[in-house]
Amino acid sequence: MSDASDRPLRVGHSLVPAEELEWRFSGSGGPGGQHANTANTRVEVRFDIAASPSIGPRQRERLVERLGPVVRVVASDERSQLRNRELALRRLEQRIADALHVERVRRPTRPTLGSKERRLESKRVQSERKRSRRPPDDV
Repeated sequence: MSDASDRPLRVGHSLVPAEELEWRFSGSGGPGGQHANTANTRVEVRFDIAASPSIGPRQRERLVERLGPVVRVVASDERSQLRNRELALRRLEQRIADALHVERVRRPTRPTLGSKERRLESKRVQSERKRSRRPPDDV
């Protein structure tokens, strides 16, 4: 089984080598009994976006604007350090992917003929419904 700290980080279409990631390990709170008191299962991974030569200038600018110069992710969900490493790396990849995502600009379109007809028909039906509720005209 491959260690998550050896795997490169995927940033958009490029890969960041594992050497650019800084890993820290510490004791994790929560369940685990004596094991939790002795094992450093909490994982923190840091990626210095501003100093990374592996990502392009446009990606770097966008990431620094949205996440800051350094992005940090912590995982302490699992009792195993190995699983927490994998979890932290996936969370980091997801956070970077979300920051790189560009929303498409919505260009307003004209209503279709069918939508206009449906709207007018619904107005006619509503009008008829309300007209039928009125008291009869005894003029």
